[in-house]
Amino acid sequence: MSSLFSSEIGLIHFIASVLALILGSAVLLMTKGSKTHIRMGYFYVASMVLLLVTAFMLYNLFGKWGIFHYFAVISSVTLALGMIPILLRNHIKNWAYLHFSFMYWSVIGLYGAFVSEMMTRIPEVPFYNMVGVATGGVMLVGGILFGINKAKWMKLMAAISKN
Repeated sequence: MSSLFSSEIGLIHFIASVLALILGSAVLLMTKGSKTHIRMGYFYVASMVLLLVTAFMLYNLFGKWGIFHYFAVISSVTLALGMIPILLRNHIKNWAYLHFSFMYWSVIGLYGAFVSEMMTRIPEVPFYNMVGVATGGVMLVGGILFGINKAKWMKLMAAISKN
């Protein structure tokens, strides 16, 4: 275990990240507002919370606070902003679109973290260049897809918000 994972915390972080990738992908693809979507969404949030808590406990890369910790802060904020509209849906006009938007970016950010993690495993490649290219590339593709589908998603989420 120690060759692949730095510690038990590293193993828990890995398991939570795999669950979050699977659940986040499934939630993005399924019918919004269904019981399955809601259930899987809460499991996604739980796996992300576990992933983020363990991320703040891992220091084996630099021995101190590093770039992935900053990304974990951004991910924590995005996840929280995705849940606030759910908790305050009776007080926010277009709560479904806000929820969807932040959760979409939460999952896209997770994809970016995954690709960054994989790219940094390539031997003799500049670390920060790979993190930047991987994260930037994934976020660019995510942004393009968001822009292409924004009008359609806004209309869909407006209908859900009214229910």
